Amino acid sequence: MSRLPSPRLTVVSLASALALGLLTGAAPSKPQTQWLSRPAEAAHVARVEEGMAPVSIPGETPRHLSLTQWMELYKVPGLSIAVFEKGKLVWTKAYGVKHAGGTEPVAIDTLFQAASISKPMTALAALHHAEKRKWSIDENVNDKLVSWKVPDNEFTQEQKVTLRRLLSHTAGTTVGGFAGYPVNGPLPTVQQILDGEKPANSPAVRVNTVPGTLRRYSGGGTTIVQQLLVDQLKKPFPQIMKETVLTPLGMKDSFFEQPLSPALAPRAATGTTPGGKSVEGGWRVHPELAPAGLWTTPSDLARAAIEMFKAYHGQSKRLVSQAMAKQMLAHDPVSGAIGVGFMRPVGKAWFGHGGGNEGYRANLTAFTESGNGVAIMTNSDNGSLLFERLIASVQAAHGWKGFEVGPEAPATTADLLMRLKGVDDALAWFKARKAEAPQDEQLSPAILNDMGYSLLREGRLPDALKLFEANVALFPQDANAHDSLGEGYVAAGREAEGAASYRKSLELNPKNDNARKVLETLGAATVK
Repeated sequence: MSRLPSPRLTVVSLASALALGLLTGAAPSKPQTQWLSRPAEAAHVARVEEGMAPVSIPGETPRHLSLTQWMELYKVPGLSIAVFEKGKLVWTKAYGVKHAGGTEPVAIDTLFQAASISKPMTALAALHHAEKRKWSIDENVNDKLVSWKVPDNEFTQEQKVTLRRLLSHTAGTTVGGFAGYPVNGPLPTVQQILDGEKPANSPAVRVNTVPGTLRRYSGGGTTIVQQLLVDQLKKPFPQIMKETVLTPLGMKDSFFEQPLSPALAPRAATGTTPGGKSVEGGWRVHPELAPAGLWTTPSDLARAAIEMFKAYHGQSKRLVSQAMAKQMLAHDPVSGAIGVGFMRPVGKAWFGHGGGNEGYRANLTAFTESGNGVAIMTNSDNGSLLFERLIASVQAAHGWKGFEVGPEAPATTADLLMRLKGVDDALAWFKARKAEAPQDEQLSPAILNDMGYSLLREGRLPDALKLFEANVALFPQDANAHDSLGEGYVAAGREAEGAASYRKSLELNPKNDNARKVLETLGAATVK
């Protein structure tokens, strides 16, 4: 079943010639850069660029690549980074180009889609107004919603949907994320999105678990917050965010504007698919502004994180009080790794958030006690494959503590093997590793599945099928593996085999509506 690429597992093969050049030290073409920092930071910048963790291929000596070489390996056209220390922005630099195959360099004020990092920005606005207007963040949001209400049902009889629960993803609401819309296509209203009515391309946002009983990531829930703010403040959401968060924090290069105006569009980096091609139309449009609609820069994201750090330590009340900031970064038994708006992993020294819209990946990581941190934005679905290495390199260059990098995940190793050695080597390694450690949960079917889809999007159908077939053999009880193999067979014109795979998927998961729909299209009998 085709899915949005997962941050760690999105992969795409690389031509052997490029791989050989990178590993033998052949100089890649130098991207143009623009950077801004104190002269004293130049040494830090150089160490970050050259200090990325090496390529680790089983049986080979580790090879070091620079940041720009890693970008070339993963087909990331452009990257922008901002580093802050002790609550102050210390340097920012841009790498590569705004458009895949283009020549216009990324600048430090180039706009990227922040995707889900829109959520903590929305949380800051919502909690600012909650304090200012004395809203209880634990009351039923239906008491504040006017033009739309959360439909009550058996799940909301005793426990209610509250602002705290919506912002901590514990409200029981559905719809994890949004795919966006074509630049020139029709756009739904917020109410149409919430009710799943055309032209909305996502299901209705509803409560289907008891609020407050479990954590389930829900962009749909944050969209309810968007409607609540509009209903209460009687202003367009972009204006609310500008007046409440962006202008007070000096985030002059940030806009909750979807679609982008003709004046801003030339400043935006074009989104890029895993295969290195530009997203059709340049990017997708996200009318779900609160969970996914922010265009911004790393420098502006750094300003928001610095403000959160200062509020947490009682050094600023521009947006929220210290007491509210403490609640935002508190650990909740139900929400676990998610605070109220920001990610706040238990036992870790940092807070932040990640973001992924089609063609873009972003990351904001800030250390709660030191005021240090880094914001990274890329115009590629593969951008997240750089984040852990790059954050670790920043930490090492600046001598920070608190960000722990674990052993190379199997997904990363398989990805690198496919890029540098080919599909057969990656598959052989995965099979051997699975045989050695059959109970290792990290060796999931999602790895080969995502690798297969990356190749499928590139048009490398035989290699994609090889991975899908191996996945089914290794994980015969995984319904999604059979669904993906069915899609591969249908793409190859092998419809009878595709129908058989879809039937098996439906047998394993009777709720697989995708398999049922495809089988109906193929005219094949479904499993009842």
